Amino acid sequence: MKDTFVTLDQASEIARAYPTPFYLYDEAGIRRTARALKRAFSWNKGFKEYFAVKATPNPFILQILQQEGCGVDCSSETELMLAKAVGYADREIMFSSNETPDEEFVRAGNMGAIINLDDLTLIDAMERACGVPEIVSCRYNPGGDFAIGNDIMDMPKEAKYGMTRQQLTQAYRILMEKGAKHFGLHAFLASNTLTNAYYPTLARILFDVPVELQRETGAHIAFINLSGGVGIPYRPEDPDNDIEAIGEGVRQAYEEVLVPAGMGDVAIFTELGRFMLGPHGVLITRAIREKHTYKEYIGADACACNLMRPAMYGAYHHITVLGKENKPADHVYDVVGGLCENNDKFAIDRPMPKVDMGDLLYIHDAGAHGFSMGYNYNGKLRSAELLLHEDGSVQLIRRAETPADYFATFDFAGLHFD
Repeated sequence: MKDTFVTLDQASEIARAYPTPFYLYDEAGIRRTARALKRAFSWNKGFKEYFAVKATPNPFILQILQQEGCGVDCSSETELMLAKAVGYADREIMFSSNETPDEEFVRAGNMGAIINLDDLTLIDAMERACGVPEIVSCRYNPGGDFAIGNDIMDMPKEAKYGMTRQQLTQAYRILMEKGAKHFGLHAFLASNTLTNAYYPTLARILFDVPVELQRETGAHIAFINLSGGVGIPYRPEDPDNDIEAIGEGVRQAYEEVLVPAGMGDVAIFTELGRFMLGPHGVLITRAIREKHTYKEYIGADACACNLMRPAMYGAYHHITVLGKENKPADHVYDVVGGLCENNDKFAIDRPMPKVDMGDLLYIHDAGAHGFSMGYNYNGKLRSAELLLHEDGSVQLIRRAETPADYFATFDFAGLHFD
């Protein structure tokens, strides 16, 4: 069983004001996690979390994180515009893009964002678009398989992101010739890891590289960005990551590798979307139909357009039937939406308490890469986003789409939609 941050009574009251489905975010949980992360890395004077905007691109969420001292990591021009609207500026913004259009470099340069280059060929593109800034970062891909002990966590060699080790040296030298004075290093090697060893292992790989780069090029390494990858327990039986232990593991690597090399001034950055927001956002949907054929189906008023991770990745999201938390899970259901796609399933063969029509289903851990991956297939409309404040009040932070929104980009005379 997983805990919920609202009860049936609270969710029912909210649903009377805002029809299901809707996303609900927990302000208290977001702040608690942001503060725990900051404490865990407080040993590093320059530490900063650059929240991955793509995970939860809502200005009200970004404002909370800004109040907690976080920066933002943007991956597109629109995300840069959102960051600026919220009030982020200059080096509070990391711009990590790939296959980057010139206009996005222009905007990032004009905003004073730290540009994180994904490829060697982008140096010339950046220079033409916005010049070469004094501080610039490069993204590293070590290739091969990434393993912790005997467990392969991911395969960087298959990822489209980042430069080879040799290309990093080339990039630093070229950038120095073009006027760059301070450098960052960034890498993302695995996703949603559930081991406290991930960040420390990644840190040891990354910490060796800037020591070599400084020796080879004379470049000043200002920061190392450990990126994301620290996961959350989607399944009830999954272990929680201990962010204090993770921070301590990174500190030990820092003291053993960077400090003896005379690089004890290097700032550590993180870029955590899922860890920061995942557990603190949920999709609330209502059971509206049941079907009894070769399997038992519960039809929800949400669908994969609201939360596509199960359909796209086969990802597990736990589902609580609010008000039945202590009932036995003695029924087995596929929980499905109404899309004309057979993969539109939030759960397959899931043991659950008996679901009655009208029950509210609480789909856990949807606060990152949930609403943001929504789409409009079958003419489905994206839901509202709500924020549960620390005082118990609820704020609408994004209204639900209407048919007028869906039709807004049709600009043809004579078309009228009632």
